[in-house]
Amino acid sequence: MRVSRTGSGAGTTPNSRGGSSGTPPEHLGGAHLGGAQPRPTDRFAELLVAVLSGQRPVHAMLRHSAGQAYDELIRLAERGPLRTRGARPVVRDIGWFVPREGAIEAFARIGAGDRLRAMAFRLERGRDLRWRCTAVELGGPR
Repeated sequence: MRVSRTGSGAGTTPNSRGGSSGTPPEHLGGAHLGGAQPRPTDRFAELLVAVLSGQRPVHAMLRHSAGQAYDELIRLAERGPLRTRGARPVVRDIGWFVPREGAIEAFARIGAGDRLRAMAFRLERGRDLRWRCTAVELGGPR
């Protein structure tokens, strides 16, 4: 099933937009964010791509990460896995699954020219109601 960040509606299968809970990320944690603010999944995917492509420094994720996720980002960023000489990497698609309230497991397809990479990340909402990245993985080129 193709999952597009521009799609609409929430599904009921684990790999559809909105996950099995049927709750899209913009509704998680209270107030509806509406069209003015991006979903947490969109915001974090863009920030992670910027860090892993060298467009932003790793410390840009310091207040947006928790646990070992920041250490993993440091290791990933040192290798510059999304740095390219040609086309700038962009987030093509995002999908998510909501395993429980206050947690989102997301994936993003990252494209740069004719190359496609996969990125998975987990977001958890803290007591302060802010989302933080708690895990990140990057798949190889295709």
